[in-house]
Amino acid sequence: MNRREFIFETSKYTFGGLFIPNFSFLKESRIKVRVEQLTQGPNHHFFGYIGQSLTIPWSKNGDRILCLSAPFHDHLAGKGEPANVNIIYANKKNDNSFKIEKVDESQGWNHQQGTMFYWNPDSPQDQFFFNDRDSKSGVVYTVLYDLSKGRRIKSYKYGNKSFGNSGVCPKGKYFLAINYARMARLRPVTGYKGSYDWSEGIAAPKEDGIAIIDIKTGVKKILLSFKQMAEGLDRKGFDAKGRNLFINHTLWSRDGKWIYFFVRAGWKSDKDGREGLNAACSVKVDGTQFFAGHRHIGGHPEWGNGTEIIGSYENKQIVYDIITQKIKRTIGSKKIFPQPGGDISLSPNSNWLVNGYNDKAGTNFYSLMNLKTGDWVNTPSFNTGIYKKDLRIDPAPRWNHDNNKILVSGLDKNGIRQLFVMSVDY
Repeated sequence: MNRREFIFETSKYTFGGLFIPNFSFLKESRIKVRVEQLTQGPNHHFFGYIGQSLTIPWSKNGDRILCLSAPFHDHLAGKGEPANVNIIYANKKNDNSFKIEKVDESQGWNHQQGTMFYWNPDSPQDQFFFNDRDSKSGVVYTVLYDLSKGRRIKSYKYGNKSFGNSGVCPKGKYFLAINYARMARLRPVTGYKGSYDWSEGIAAPKEDGIAIIDIKTGVKKILLSFKQMAEGLDRKGFDAKGRNLFINHTLWSRDGKWIYFFVRAGWKSDKDGREGLNAACSVKVDGTQFFAGHRHIGGHPEWGNGTEIIGSYENKQIVYDIITQKIKRTIGSKKIFPQPGGDISLSPNSNWLVNGYNDKAGTNFYSLMNLKTGDWVNTPSFNTGIYKKDLRIDPAPRWNHDNNKILVSGLDKNGIRQLFVMSVDY
């Protein structure tokens, strides 16, 4: 394998202590970033989804990385086009290339969000979740796979209702689930093409929305229905009545107490000229304290600590509190985060923030900042390609458990999508 590996180092003066109200000192930054290619062609390799809410591709010990692979990335996957479910052995190399093992395959996936991989917090070295789809009925469901047993140990199926994992609680015990067949109809880039959507023709079903599922028992209940969302948004003056609502992301807070999400409409469903709906909302995990219509924080917002959300506002990287509903502070500057609405990820120890963004030519850049000292660096660029219409692949960064590696994707010299690791030395 012609392995792509290089080191990028910076030494510049920056402001430090950006999370401290009173900061005025200068500090010399010296951060080393080493980039290494993990996978190689001819198949395209990707993790999918985003790095928010402690979505970590590595197993707890750091020796296993989850990834999908497929022979194409130029169209949405439909029925009969499964992706391989793989394990990359981060500490094992053969002929200077990393060992990759196919353990299963899935028909519940897309290039943007993958198959919603999550390691099980209750068994973070051996068990992981991914979504699948019944080849006959088209119904979407979630799988729990155990590497120590070499098989699926549980499938979370609910009749003809297509509920797939949309986020595992960082504390374990539960995962959230949404209707990926509904998304395939209303915003195809985030759904599973050709899945069975029982909710078609119902604008805001009371039996669909955000479900919460007990990992051990498999018991599912609707945490918040689309009907409740529509009613709450209508009371706040949003144009939600009679609209085909959907949700792309459900983000658990780091303490497992809150859910943050966007209620949307108008991408593919509305033909009457109404403006698109994109309302930020939050709810407690017991279904109480539903708040419809937070101040819009752009980009792909990430949970900070407690009730804080990190995102963009007025072209600044900011911190917003869902309880006080106020912007608390700004992170960095325009120089550090030139596009604060990009894909961001906070390290597990909350010390580092990485922001990934690309230009119109398909080149992606990452800004990496230490939030305790203010030191920062721009990492090497990646060729991510240009994707249009319903096919979209965001260059999301994802941390490891040790806060010193970030998994990203990009195109290799042959135009094949591969996975790369940025190692951070500080």
